[in-house]
Amino acid sequence: MDETARDLILAAAWLWLGIVVAISFIEAPIKFRAPGITLALGLGIGRLVFRVVNAVEAALGIVIVAAALLGDADGTTGVLVGALAVLLALQLGLVRPPLDRRAARVAAGEEVPSSRVHLAYIAAEGVKVILLVVLGVHLLG
Repeated sequence: MDETARDLILAAAWLWLGIVVAISFIEAPIKFRAPGITLALGLGIGRLVFRVVNAVEAALGIVIVAAALLGDADGTTGVLVGALAVLLALQLGLVRPPLDRRAARVAAGEEVPSSRVHLAYIAAEGVKVILLVVLGVHLLG
C-alpha cells in the first residue's frame, strides 16, 4: 500500500476512534448527570452533537475509503474499510433517523413506548470502535 495513503488512513482512523469514544461513550452518558439537565434538554443537546459528529464521521469515512482505493490497499485493509463504510451507512441511514425522531418526540414531552433503536446505535458504535482499532493496529503492523 502507498505510504501516504496508509498514513492518511491511520490518522483518520485514530481521529475517528477518539471522536466515537469521547462522544458516544463519555459525553453522551454523563451529560444527563449534570445539574439542571432535563431529559428534554439532554436529548436536544444530544441530537445537535450527534448531527455534527455524524457529519464528521462521514467525512472521515470518505477520506479513508478514498485513500484505500487510491492507495492500492491490501485485502485486509479493504475488508476493514468496506466494513466501516457499510456500518456507517447503515447506522446513518437506518438507525439514526428513527432514533432522532424518537428523541424529538421525547424532548417535546410526548410519551413514547420503549425502543431498541438506541441499543442498536450503541451496538453499532461498539462494532465501529473494534473495526477502527483493528484497522489502526493492522496498518501499524
